[in-house]
Amino acid sequence: MRILITGGSGFLGSAMRGHWAGQEVRTLGRGGLSDFQWAPADGEMDATALEGVETVVHLAGESLGPGRWTGGKKARIRESRIQGTKLLCQQIAQSDSLPKVLLAASGIGFYGNCGDTVVDESAPQGTGFLADLCGEWEAATMPAQEAGVRVVHLRLGIVLGAEGGALAAMRLPFRLGFGGRLGSGQQWMPWIGLADTVRAVDFLMTNDRAAGPVNLVSGAVRNLEFTKALGAALKRPTLMPVPAWGLRLLLGEAADEMLLSSTRVQSGRLGDLGFMPQYRTLPEALAEAL
Repeated sequence: MRILITGGSGFLGSAMRGHWAGQEVRTLGRGGLSDFQWAPADGEMDATALEGVETVVHLAGESLGPGRWTGGKKARIRESRIQGTKLLCQQIAQSDSLPKVLLAASGIGFYGNCGDTVVDESAPQGTGFLADLCGEWEAATMPAQEAGVRVVHLRLGIVLGAEGGALAAMRLPFRLGFGGRLGSGQQWMPWIGLADTVRAVDFLMTNDRAAGPVNLVSGAVRNLEFTKALGAALKRPTLMPVPAWGLRLLLGEAADEMLLSSTRVQSGRLGDLGFMPQYRTLPEALAEAL
């Protein structure tokens, strides 16, 4: 199978490339280490990257953190996702041989702050910067959909892996004994292990019934429970809570949308399609990740 990955050098993309080591995997990126080059901000892409490709996995996008979301940062976050997706999908639509499937990254931020309400793929779009971003991000795949490509929107939860993502950022302070709940600790955190994320993407790639939004989550726990589970996995105390006002002072809008927002997400679609995660509980997933 011939697979094209954007964002192939990132946390998730690297894991995907390792998983598909026996396939012909191409990478599309802005750096010299990628097999093919593109410049989404300039509307430029090497269209030969798509020749003979059966699957496109689109993961590229500027990191949401660390630090505050300045006006410039938010513009770069939007541009890297929306402009990149539009360019890629326009090139797919013009390709002589259409890929069978496009698996395009999105996020559970689509649902906004839901409090204690349980949401699945049938829930409407929420409000806020991340909700608007995810909505536009998914809409940007329309050229590929209109051309007849099966498109799956990967609404990713918190992916647990030691080498990147949220867990990598939390591991050092927790190891040093500075771990603690964020704000009230009552906000819900949807999680999935890195290994199960890769397995789920592989499953969705080959399942012709998979299309539209799919929540990639194995479960959701309150931040307080997550904090205690991570502390237990690292054998460290978790007695250093971070007040909400401190997070807002440091990170502004990003604190409310990424750290204090509550999204109690479940994946109805993965179960309907027949996928079962290997790591069913948070302690199991943390043990595997660490």
